[in-house]
Amino acid sequence: MNEPFDWRRSDRRLYAAVAVLFPLTVLIGFGPTYYLKGIFNSPALPNMIVHVHGLLMSVWVALFVTQVYLISSKRIKLHQTLGIFGCVLAPLIVVAGTMTGIAGAARGATVPGISPLAFLIVPVGDVFVFAILFAGAIYYRKNARNHKRLMLLTVLNFLPPALGRFPFAMAGAPPFFWGVPDLIAVGCLVYDTWRNRKLNKVFLAGVLLMIISHVVRLTMADSPQWLRIAEWLTGVKA
Repeated sequence: MNEPFDWRRSDRRLYAAVAVLFPLTVLIGFGPTYYLKGIFNSPALPNMIVHVHGLLMSVWVALFVTQVYLISSKRIKLHQTLGIFGCVLAPLIVVAGTMTGIAGAARGATVPGISPLAFLIVPVGDVFVFAILFAGAIYYRKNARNHKRLMLLTVLNFLPPALGRFPFAMAGAPPFFWGVPDLIAVGCLVYDTWRNRKLNKVFLAGVLLMIISHVVRLTMADSPQWLRIAEWLTGVKA
């Protein structure tokens, strides 16, 4: 007789896979310009805030991997203790990520076909969505089902900067660096709904937040309203 499918083990495998693929994606994307820049002879980082942002994001990746391991090994109390550290780290990431995006736009950093001020809506939006998802995860910290799904979305939300730096031409286009995380998020939502025979409304709200934020940013990037905000943030005229 076949044994019944172990859904909890399936969940653990999913998060273990994410814990492997998340740092791998970050390494592929940022290796040539940050982690392995000495090997690739990349230019020096432009300013200190980029160093700070890179360090904070590296710590976040390591924290996520550690937290997944602690849950899988049932070390719940240590997981909760490290969660307090995460609550301190997350606001720092929001501030540093915003400052890095503004500094990049001010010096003209962008992708082909998009002005620096228009592109600023990408990193600013990323940290804004991250802040909402993480705040929701903390709010639902005593509800494991909602908490872990929102934490999964914080990872998917942070994939675009790394994906956009993959070494092929279309990587820098929004349909790729936003489309891939969106497809993964929808796939996880569909799988989760099928598995549980029930739609998790918090998970759905988080997925919709990600997707809608991407659509809104694509629509608003070149709008006069956003460009005025970008000019104010950077001190650079469009």
